[in-house]
Amino acid sequence: MSAGRAPLLVIFDCDGVLVDSEPIASRVLAEALSEIGFPLTAQQAIDRYTGISLGAVLALVEAEWRRPLPAGFAARLGERDEAAFAAELQPVSGAAAMLAGLGLPCCVASSGTIGKIRGNLSLTGLLQYLEPHLFSATMVARGKPAPDLFLHAAAMMAVPPADCVVIEDSIAGVQAARAAGMRVFGFHGGGHARPDSAVALQAAGATRVFDRLRDLPGLLGGQAPAGD
Repeated sequence: MSAGRAPLLVIFDCDGVLVDSEPIASRVLAEALSEIGFPLTAQQAIDRYTGISLGAVLALVEAEWRRPLPAGFAARLGERDEAAFAAELQPVSGAAAMLAGLGLPCCVASSGTIGKIRGNLSLTGLLQYLEPHLFSATMVARGKPAPDLFLHAAAMMAVPPADCVVIEDSIAGVQAARAAGMRVFGFHGGGHARPDSAVALQAAGATRVFDRLRDLPGLLGGQAPAGD
């Protein structure tokens, strides 16, 4: 697919792209781990674990800590996440209007479980634009940064990888999309973005970077973003 031609499919990551969940999830994870003796700040959680599945996160924690997490930790963490999301979760600014006006086939491919993806999209009013085209890392052998999830999503949507554009906020997600042979736009407009996020996403292989979802339809058509 040439840089100026619109894709046949847009594949969205969910957390940090459509829903502003990363600051909440990272805070909850940091609090839960710190309480059991693994000191972690919310910013450290964002820096280390954004874009990868919870199972992979907990495996990394156990490897670094050199001990198993307490029995039932993942389930209790899930309950805390659910309560925090119900109280605080918001869509990323401009997400609903962007999806409503996108004019292209789209789907979600996220490291979360299907229940988490559907729940978060429902809480933020975005599910209507994307269901039933929801794909989870639990459906494939390897999560991001492996290409498996994006390749699965493209296959299920019957679109060749070269005709897909992925919208990602994480290094792992950008790497996964590139490994799948897809163009990838790096989004750095979520609540967890840092001043150097755009540079980091470009270094990982993002074709272009942007921080306003309202600009995406124009970017996909090869147009420059509108001014403020």
